[in-house]
Amino acid sequence: MRWLIAFSLLFTVVTVQADGGPHPDTPGKAAIASAHPLATAAGFEILDQGGNAFDAAIAVAAALAVVEPYSSGMGGGGFWLLHRHKDGFETMVDAREKAPGAASATMYQDKDGKVVRDRAINGPLAAGIPGQAAAFDYMARHYGKLPLKTSLAPAIRLAEQGFEVEDHYRTLTGYRVDVLNRYPAAARVFLDHGKVPDAGYRVRQPDLAKVLQAIADKGRAGFYQGPVASKLVKGVRAAGGIWTLQDLNNYQVKERKPIVGHFRGGRVVSAAPPSSGGIVMLEALNILSQFNGGEISEDLLPHLTVEAMRRAYQDRARYLGDPDFVDMPVDKLLSDSYAKQRAASIDLDHATPSSDLGKPITVQEGHHTTHFSVLDQDGNVVSTTMSVNLPFGSGFMPAGTGVILNDEMDDFSSKPGSPNAYGLVGSHANAIAPGKRPLSSMSPTFVDFGDRLAILGTPGGSRIISMVMLGVMEAANGKPVDDWVSRVRFHNQYLPDEVQAEPAFMDTAAAKSLRLRGDKVVSVGRRYGNMQAILWDRKHHAVTAASDPRGIGHATVRAVQPR
Repeated sequence: MRWLIAFSLLFTVVTVQADGGPHPDTPGKAAIASAHPLATAAGFEILDQGGNAFDAAIAVAAALAVVEPYSSGMGGGGFWLLHRHKDGFETMVDAREKAPGAASATMYQDKDGKVVRDRAINGPLAAGIPGQAAAFDYMARHYGKLPLKTSLAPAIRLAEQGFEVEDHYRTLTGYRVDVLNRYPAAARVFLDHGKVPDAGYRVRQPDLAKVLQAIADKGRAGFYQGPVASKLVKGVRAAGGIWTLQDLNNYQVKERKPIVGHFRGGRVVSAAPPSSGGIVMLEALNILSQFNGGEISEDLLPHLTVEAMRRAYQDRARYLGDPDFVDMPVDKLLSDSYAKQRAASIDLDHATPSSDLGKPITVQEGHHTTHFSVLDQDGNVVSTTMSVNLPFGSGFMPAGTGVILNDEMDDFSSKPGSPNAYGLVGSHANAIAPGKRPLSSMSPTFVDFGDRLAILGTPGGSRIISMVMLGVMEAANGKPVDDWVSRVRFHNQYLPDEVQAEPAFMDTAAAKSLRLRGDKVVSVGRRYGNMQAILWDRKHHAVTAASDPRGIGHATVRAVQPR
């Protein structure tokens, strides 16, 4: 295991080439790219047992819930973008967390109306009702070939036997060690006597293994009803949270129609609200398309990309939220006429001050998420992004469950209409309400160029959308999958009015061109993102896959070996 992780760290991008299979309309071999080698292996274990991409996706997600507790887990949720090859059917399974029934718009404000951040990010009051277990059950029943008991077996084994801590785990644990130490159940599992574990320390999660086994045996009822549900609610309420058994029992995933658009000959399919990802990315790409169809000179492209991002992110803050609660002008935002209108306001020689576009509105979001991409030998596709929000979510674990709870309630606007410490105003569209899902940037995506199919996504909070957008632009340029995941990244989200970039971007020609036009370009101080991507090249009957060099993930392409 240590050797495998070291290999992933030493080699920045894992890329595998596969010869085509016997049928030109299917890839013939399977590919999985995930944020952890053990999760990728779990997915292939299920494919080798006759499962399809949807079964493998359950196995990968469940394994990540065990070995990536800082990014996802059974106490979180996410979006699953699916393509079924035999009939072209596409859907998004929305397993985003929901606000508890006792949630209110002012629940994170003190008696003076000031937002108390600690309540919104730490402890059980910060947790929405998780969707992960419901997603597993729904995927298995509606799209998989194998029983949950089979697909969850690798994760149950990992939870029982444990996994070894590496540097990435140690770094993210260091960010939240004080919060984990507030809650004894979590500290016992993820810390070593209250401290960040040394590399090689083995994290075992027997309580989580029992919860996964309950889901394997009873489906969604194993989590949302019965003993597990009782332990979750008892623990939450004893620590000051507001969950009820009815909240858990009422939780259901929803299928939603994906957001679909076009860019430079590619059909882009991405996440729908309550994800803002598909709408914001396609609005920005539509704006770029107004300039020579999106084929833009190297000197001008960074400027136009930033200006397109600026305008699309402004609309994200103004309009987007949970579609079950908010009416959104989706058709307008994705229309060619609106893209023309937005593009007309761009000065080719000067950056647009964000203040010139309207009043300051923003949506805040945590950065620690995970993504994986799956392509099976028959051409079925899954692109999934999942989260618990901040590293280790809320830091709270109800005793006897092994489930670390999310702090996704912080993705709501805690005080819509009022400026925060930075002068930014939260959106009413994303205000807290019972049963509502908070707005997200998670953007699982695939792009069909006819002769090529791109599958991609990444963690990264509000920067997810710009990262996936840059990846789509690389794919549209015919670049190999390595380039999508490893390219240097920059980002603008309307407010704050600055271009945020990786350190390697700061001295590039692109950065200099932005500064010359008046943009403030700032380094975020580190590399960011953890993209997992697959390319099925139909023309050359080949599949390649890559895992972001910024993480410890692993991408594999090979023939499956059904047993």
